[in-house]
Amino acid sequence: MKRREALAVMLSGLAAAAGARAQGYPSKPIRVIVGYTAGGAVDIIARSVAQQLQAGLGQPVVVENKPGAGTNIALRALIDSPPDGYTLMLTANAVAANVSLYQPPPYDLSRDITPVALVGRVPVVLAVSAQSDYTTLAKLIAAAKASPKSVTYASPGNGSTPHLAVELFERAAGISLTHVPYKGGSQAITDVMGGHVQAVAVNALEVQPLVQGGKLRVLAVMTPARSPIFPDVPTVAESGFPGFEASVWYGFVGPAGLPLPVVARLHAEIERALASDDVRGRLAAAGGEVLPGAADRFAALLAAERARYEKLIRDAKIQPD
Repeated sequence: MKRREALAVMLSGLAAAAGARAQGYPSKPIRVIVGYTAGGAVDIIARSVAQQLQAGLGQPVVVENKPGAGTNIALRALIDSPPDGYTLMLTANAVAANVSLYQPPPYDLSRDITPVALVGRVPVVLAVSAQSDYTTLAKLIAAAKASPKSVTYASPGNGSTPHLAVELFERAAGISLTHVPYKGGSQAITDVMGGHVQAVAVNALEVQPLVQGGKLRVLAVMTPARSPIFPDVPTVAESGFPGFEASVWYGFVGPAGLPLPVVARLHAEIERALASDDVRGRLAAAGGEVLPGAADRFAALLAAERARYEKLIRDAKIQPD
């Protein structure tokens, strides 16, 4: 009895201490870790949101790039940081996929992080050279069905979100393509334009200027609705595969044990930032949309994506670069 009472008193004291700390939060600069190089889509969105957060939180919000190991280096830095709300990370799909892609798992998604806020999503697109005979997604599917593995497609790398998106599409369409992984999207796109590979899967932002310049043609976008930057391009879902979705999504997470009052404050300020014209404009320019919602909505997305990627990676025997 005495042990239980002592434990209850200790837990109550810890909760009170956490609440007291949260009341004075924030009292110093906040760090936002990004697992990608500066200038990419995740970095651009992180900096846009960070700028808006500074006004609401009354403290500097500094973005720190820690690329490498498929974002695992950045996530380890987050996990090892104190759970005080002064270190966050803007994550994307890799955080849900990497626990299955890398063995042994580099972290436990349900134990090691705290979901804070979902930010938005950007479509993965399937594009071909403007001179390609594949003028529609239906023609590419027909070619792949007539001769399995004859159609090649490039991606930014094994286990990248675009690679996993096309693997999901292959299963939905009942086709088999040949994957050609690259170290990033730039060279993959160049080789498609040069005729070395027949198609490329990347996020919409990377191909937009080349589509406008008449060098690439987008066959389909993989978000549920059409992209505002490619309004004439059908989705995979409306091309004969209802319900199909494979987007690049973004969200803020903190280390495990983040106090609930801190989570609530951060979530509210991020939601406010997402309502700003600047953040909405940057996501729209990337062909995406903001997705405000409760923190538990983001937690549910992480769990669902983890399960989906786990099955896909196991069935397709996908290995990281």
